[in-house]
Amino acid sequence: MTVGDWIRTRSPAPPPAFAARVIASLGSRADEDAARAAECCLDAAIALLEQLLAGDPLDRSDASALLAADALVTYAFEAAADAPDSLDDRAARAMLRLAAVAGDGRQAAHER
Repeated sequence: MTVGDWIRTRSPAPPPAFAARVIASLGSRADEDAARAAECCLDAAIALLEQLLAGDPLDRSDASALLAADALVTYAFEAAADAPDSLDDRAARAMLRLAAVAGDGRQAAHER
């Protein structure tokens, strides 16, 4: 099973167009083994956030990208919950990565 297949099995299922947006946001990560779903989803969410923050932070024309990033983080933690012994460490690393993206975005907006 691939990461894309794993996302398609989630319940409740998101609307089809949104599910397609989330899977498209994974890019080639969608073809990775589902055992890597937590990493792939978090990596894709961070890539989306970086793209959003590189643009105009007040532009709301692509709000679906922000929603997809949110869904990908949620899926990352859903997948990570399958290994509860490492969940605390994984959550701490994810928070650091997400905070770094947010910090870089604030800095870039400040420089404009």
